Amino acid sequence: MSKRVLITGGARGIGRTIAMRLARDGWSVVVADLDAAGARETAAQLDGPGHAGYGMDITDEAQVQAVFDVTEADAPLDALVCNAGLLILREDGSRAPITEMPLGEFQKTSEVNLSGTFVTLREFLRRRQQRGVPDGRIVTFSSSAAQLGGYRSSAAYIAAKAGVLGLTKAAAREAAPLGVTVNAVAPGSIDAPMLRLSMKEGDEAQAASAIPLGRLGTPEDVAGAVAFLVSPEAAYITGAVIDINGGVRMQ
Repeated sequence: MSKRVLITGGARGIGRTIAMRLARDGWSVVVADLDAAGARETAAQLDGPGHAGYGMDITDEAQVQAVFDVTEADAPLDALVCNAGLLILREDGSRAPITEMPLGEFQKTSEVNLSGTFVTLREFLRRRQQRGVPDGRIVTFSSSAAQLGGYRSSAAYIAAKAGVLGLTKAAAREAAPLGVTVNAVAPGSIDAPMLRLSMKEGDEAQAASAIPLGRLGTPEDVAGAVAFLVSPEAAYITGAVIDINGGVRMQ
């Protein structure tokens, strides 16, 4: 029987590419997204059998529990990929500076990026306490913006994604006795819908020139890292952050 993974924000963009990659690798994929129709459509287009798509608001505890109830009715999930996220920008694609940012914008950004990750991660771990799996995996999503404190992201997004790094490390320690690893990926400038929201025509060349590898990242670059982290080859890696930024941040 193939292993099973739930991917939040899996209907489009990077999440959809991750779903496609893991399906090709033989995983049964559960696509969860605020866009229920998009989640079902993506699931229907994946290679192989056993895929499903559901509408799910990651900030709604009842919805998260309900989706886990349905997906784990017959067999437990082996992995969780917390990809869903939110970046709020002005109409012209610019970010609001701290002095002009409404508190509600800061709170909403944190609610989705940090609290939503917490809610889904917590539900997965609660289920693994009740019904364990060999080689359980959780992959969270931070950002190079959280490590560098800038670029095109807002302070709210940066703060929330920095919080994800701390949550990941705390969860890694608590999940270790359950046989579950917890790691984060920190994408940089990835050519995906979220980045395009903040770019104007002609910005791509300038952005690429600031990256040592000389190009924007692709969703496939991120999917490859996630595929590794949920694989048996990553069994002894936990509490780590994998940078996917083309060399913008080296350590």
